[in-house]
Amino acid sequence: MPKLPPVESAPALVDVPRLVSAYYTTRPDAEDPAQRVSFGTSGHRGSALRGSFNEAHIVAIAAAIVEHRAAEGIDGPLFLGIDTHALSTPATHTALEVFAAAGVHVRVDAAGSYTPTPAVSFAILQHNRVHGARGLADGVVVTPSHNPPDDGGFKYNPPDGGPA
Repeated sequence: MPKLPPVESAPALVDVPRLVSAYYTTRPDAEDPAQRVSFGTSGHRGSALRGSFNEAHIVAIAAAIVEHRAAEGIDGPLFLGIDTHALSTPATHTALEVFAAAGVHVRVDAAGSYTPTPAVSFAILQHNRVHGARGLADGVVVTPSHNPPDDGGFKYNPPDGGPA
């Protein structure tokens, strides 16, 4: 008798209000390595419920991007994309506040829609192809990619359009 493939598990159900509340109210413990900012294969990922993706993380990462842009002479627009994960919207709002306070010109989807990661990379490359070294662009995509629904992610793309 042929072996049947495993039954898919039920989709994860997420308490979105609890998750978003934890994003704003949970303070990461700097002594806990699992709660520190940590860029993996493509940015920082984690969950507000585990203290690894919270407002403090996004403020720190966005501020570091502002400093990096200044140090590297990146003075063009920052293209900002977002996906459908529950933590993407609050993290985007936090990042926009930091970037706006620093005077960074941020470009988002005109319709306020979700933006796939490759679209941000394409926008960076197109802008830099047209403008050259004058007004170099970079970008951020707020997405944990394939991670579970309760995760958040924040990916920085430098002027070459690829992941940092």
